[in-house]
Amino acid sequence: MTPDPMIRHPLSAHERVVFLKPLVTSPKIVVGEYTYYDDPDDATEFEHRNVLYAYGPERLVIGKYCAIATGSRFLMAGAEHPTMGVSTFPFTMFGGEWAEKTLDIVIGMPSRGDTVVGNDVWFGYQATVMPGVAIGDGAVVATGAVVTTHVQPYTIVGGNPARPIRQRFDDSDVERLRRAAWWDWPTDLVTEHARTIMTGTPADIARIAAENGLEKE
Repeated sequence: MTPDPMIRHPLSAHERVVFLKPLVTSPKIVVGEYTYYDDPDDATEFEHRNVLYAYGPERLVIGKYCAIATGSRFLMAGAEHPTMGVSTFPFTMFGGEWAEKTLDIVIGMPSRGDTVVGNDVWFGYQATVMPGVAIGDGAVVATGAVVTTHVQPYTIVGGNPARPIRQRFDDSDVERLRRAAWWDWPTDLVTEHARTIMTGTPADIARIAAENGLEKE
């Protein structure tokens, strides 16, 4: 039996693991099927404890089959402070006359846009993602990494600020995997080939996609 992606706790004996798709309620957070978060304190609080400063219209979009370790955080654009003048103090947020005099400054600040995470991305313990970052399919974000710029597909990054450590596959294999897009296969096909997805080569995955007419253009 395959797990139901709409059940909050897919492991009955381990409430620290949650599927995020059925958990999040904010329209600013979009999460694909089977993406999970693991936290021994209270994984169900991901939306409030791990997605921070989501005051603006910007969204956090996370793909399917992502693994998010304890303490990983996504900082949204509301964390930005004005830097065009002498002070970075956020007068506006305290309301009253301060807000009246400065609201237009905050509204006029350029936004870094949505934060977008691809499919099959692994976030290590206490990884941090800054606003407006795009992280490609199959990437790995190392423990404690602070991601400040875009991450290419199937690239391992680490450090503060996070920098590429290595690409998991060569460019041709990355293209092959992205065209195969196994995360978009029907669940029964994923189940049938789960072992190959875990241990096979990009060529193996591409072959399965081609045999089932699932290769993307």
